[in-house]
Amino acid sequence: MSTRTPCAAAKPGVLKTAVWTNRGFSTLVSTSWLSENLNSVKILDGSWHLPLLKRDAREEFRSKHIKNARFFDIDSISDKSINLPHMLPSEEQFGRQVGGELGISENDHVVIYDTSGIGPACRVYWTFKVFGHEKVSVLDGGLPKWLAEDRPTETGDPTIEPTTYRPRFNPSLVRNYEQIREAIRSKSEQIIDARPAPRFQGLAAEPRPSLPSGHMPGAISIPFAEVTDPKTKTLLSSEDLEALFKQKGLDLDEPIVNTCGSGVTASIIYFALEQAGARKLSVYDGSWSEYASKPESPIDDKGPR
Repeated sequence: MSTRTPCAAAKPGVLKTAVWTNRGFSTLVSTSWLSENLNSVKILDGSWHLPLLKRDAREEFRSKHIKNARFFDIDSISDKSINLPHMLPSEEQFGRQVGGELGISENDHVVIYDTSGIGPACRVYWTFKVFGHEKVSVLDGGLPKWLAEDRPTETGDPTIEPTTYRPRFNPSLVRNYEQIREAIRSKSEQIIDARPAPRFQGLAAEPRPSLPSGHMPGAISIPFAEVTDPKTKTLLSSEDLEALFKQKGLDLDEPIVNTCGSGVTASIIYFALEQAGARKLSVYDGSWSEYASKPESPIDDKGPR
């Protein structure tokens, strides 16, 4: 029998799918709520695009963004010493860039959105959680919903007053290569793969040409697009998410590690699982970019490079 606590009743301006924390704020906020609280939160655009799409998320931010927003650069606020995409930075680097470049302190309520609706904002959300930030939320529907409702936007770069950010690293939310290999061997954690099904099945090539497709032994395929409404770009309700995950064979009371190509879409499933009530969650930061690059890694349904 499940011991998870059901979501609290909806409050004005927040979707009933939102999970309310014991500190009185929601991790999923609506456009109407944000519109009413523009001046009391720190807003971040966490948009990111695969390099093959040749889109510049920062330039798109400069051309139009939600009023008062700042741009969180997933590739810039990352560990540059590792030849893997946007790996987590050190505590020192995160604190320096988030405080000094974005003007955010650990006490601010941070609301993150992106141009996808529910997408890379979840990677930024998870990153803040990893560094101990307590008040952090994702905007449901992101910029597409905000624009569709004709809510206020700005252009250009914002004026930011630097501050001090004191991170507190939480290792329980992160998995590395050795830990994922042990999880495969011992079956101690359920492994989710958020990549599109053809890549999981080894039927389509990876966007990173040097890597084969396929999947980790025992992994469960939950393509990230399945947790959102394709028309509204909003997250499915907590009830629908719970039903989806159970249909996939997940036990939401047992540990779950989320993976994808480079740790971005894995964070979407991480966030969706939170909304469904799961709590023993982590993300494999290196994901397929690291795992498939190592010749000793076992791969099922190995596909083309």
